[in-house]
Formats: sequence, C-alpha cells, structure tokens
Amino acid sequence: MYLIGDQPPYAEKLINTLQSIPQQLLKDLEPCDDAIALDAVDDLYNHISPARLYLLKSGLLHAQIDGKPLFYIQEGDLIGLRQGLNAAPCTYLSEEPLVLIPYDREALFKHIHADSRKQEQFTQYILGQAALMSDALAHTKQPEVRPVTGFQHFAPGAELIRQGDDADHVFIITEGHAEAFVEGIKVGDVQKDEIFGAMALFTREKRSATVIASVPTTVMMIPKEQFLALMQSNPRIAHSLIESMARRIDLMNKELTHYKQLNEK
Repeated sequence: MYLIGDQPPYAEKLINTLQSIPQQLLKDLEPCDDAIALDAVDDLYNHISPARLYLLKSGLLHAQIDGKPLFYIQEGDLIGLRQGLNAAPCTYLSEEPLVLIPYDREALFKHIHADSRKQEQFTQYILGQAALMSDALAHTKQPEVRPVTGFQHFAPGAELIRQGDDADHVFIITEGHAEAFVEGIKVGDVQKDEIFGAMALFTREKRSATVIASVPTTVMMIPKEQFLALMQSNPRIAHSLIESMARRIDLMNKELTHYKQLNEK
C-alpha cells in the first residue's frame, strides 16, 4: 500500500514496515485454492469471496473512497480485511491484469492466533493500514474541518493524552518515546510501536493516565469507532490485546503503590 502524491517520511517508514508483514503472517500456511488471474476490473469485490483473504501476487490496484482515488494496493498486500468493518466504502479497481493468491479467512486467523508474535504483527498491520487510510481520507477535507486522525506530531513535553479526558482514539507511537503519569507520578514508558489508550475504549471510562512525549514523537491515531470495529471482527486479537494492556496496568499500579510507600516513610 502507498498513498497517492508525495508521502511524508513518517508514512513512508510505516508503509515499508507494513509491507513485510503479510509474508510473515502467511509463512507455513498453504493457499486454499489455485491462484486467480483477472483482467482489468472496475470493482474487485465483485470477483472475490468474502470468506477468503487474498495476497496480491502481481499487479496494482487503485483504491477509491467516496469516489476519490486515495492510495494504491501493491504486490505483497493482503486484500479483504476491510470487508465487514465499519469503514468508509472502498472500491478497488485495476487497469492491468492481476494475480491473487487465495487463503481461507478462518484458517488464516487461526494460524495467526496460534502464535503471539503473529498476533502482534497482525494487530500492527490492520491498525497501520487503518491509520494510513484515515490520514489519506482526512487530507481530502478542508484544513478547517479536517478531523483529528491519521498521524499527529508532538514536541517534547506535549501531552498525547490527559488523565480524566474522554477516550476517542487509540494511539501507536511510530517515531519517538513517551512517558506515562498517574496523578503526576511517572508509572512507565511508552515505546515505539506500542499501542496505548485502548483500555478506556473497551471499558468506556475516562483516561487513566497522562502520556507525555519525552522526545519529538509521531503517533498514529485510530478513531474509536474504527478501532472497535477492527476488534469486533477479530475477537481473539482483542482478547490478546486486553490481556497485554491489563498486565501493563498492573505494572503501573505497582509502580504507583511503590512510589507512595516510599513517600510515606
């Protein structure tokens, strides 16, 4: 996948990272059928099954949202993940022949869920794709009405999220580093590629911590509705993500308790 027009450095780095993930996810998994060869198509979804995911072996797809050409799907990308999601309607079309490798959707998900590393890679892949699409769609709107989504840049000392605020986005640091604070006390670090801010979306509670950039930092911002739709379509990954976040919250609570005990002595 790559965006139409000039790509900012942060998007180019992310795209290069995402491009390597499908082959790693599909390793040791056999296709469910022979490769599909298609000529030029006006709407790819009229020619493929919703019960399958497809690896684009050769060719190039133009992706349009609301009739606007926003990005390309290139060789090595997975196709079919958007089906069933609460996302803007997307049409894939091609002016050249295509070759697609089909994989059974359920078999692929079971293959991913059997390996924690693949789960992390898949979560990174679908959230990265979601952020790129949101960013591309946002830039079609006038600056004064452009939604806060896609990618945001923060200077050192800037708040990414604030304790007590409503939760309307999930974040992933693509460049930089941040620190988490509860009641003004540092309780942990947020590293590159780490997902944060999701627990409040699951619990529908206020933000439990303030996260502050410690160096110049770029984050992906995925809107709440889009994130929850992605998790609903991949419940096992949602379960794995919740477990990971619960462990992180437990560590934060222990750090906070330890700090308070030291100050009581």
